[in-house]
Amino acid sequence: MPKCETTDFIYPLLADVYYPLVKQDALGSVKKQWVLDRSVACSLAPAGSAMTEDVKPNVNITREIILVGRVRSDIRVSATEANNAITNVLITNIRDKSGNSIYNETSGVRNNKTTLFEVATNEPIVGPFGNTEYFKLVLRRSENQAVDL
Repeated sequence: MPKCETTDFIYPLLADVYYPLVKQDALGSVKKQWVLDRSVACSLAPAGSAMTEDVKPNVNITREIILVGRVRSDIRVSATEANNAITNVLITNIRDKSGNSIYNETSGVRNNKTTLFEVATNEPIVGPFGNTEYFKLVLRRSENQAVDL
């Protein structure tokens, strides 16, 4: 049963953290099966999008979302204390304290499902007394929203 942190005024949102089970088929192709590890309390907000476009028209229309925020603990470490590379962490199902999803896809393979985010930055922030106070996160919308969770 995945663990779920509680929210408070500093960490008002919850987000689900997934890690992969990595397997190779007979031809050596790597396959990842994403598994829910836990829900973490977090604080996330759009990263300075006041002067940028959310949708960039080009040959392939792309949608960029970058979120910045914080979490209490290092999300690279699973609930079972296993270490994971930053590239092996997916964040999704970001929701408010009422359980309402905040970031959802409205078209494509994840239509009516929550947006998948990759971790771009995960840095510890050390306070004046030498203790890690929280971890700064930068999340970016995954270009591959076709991942099966």
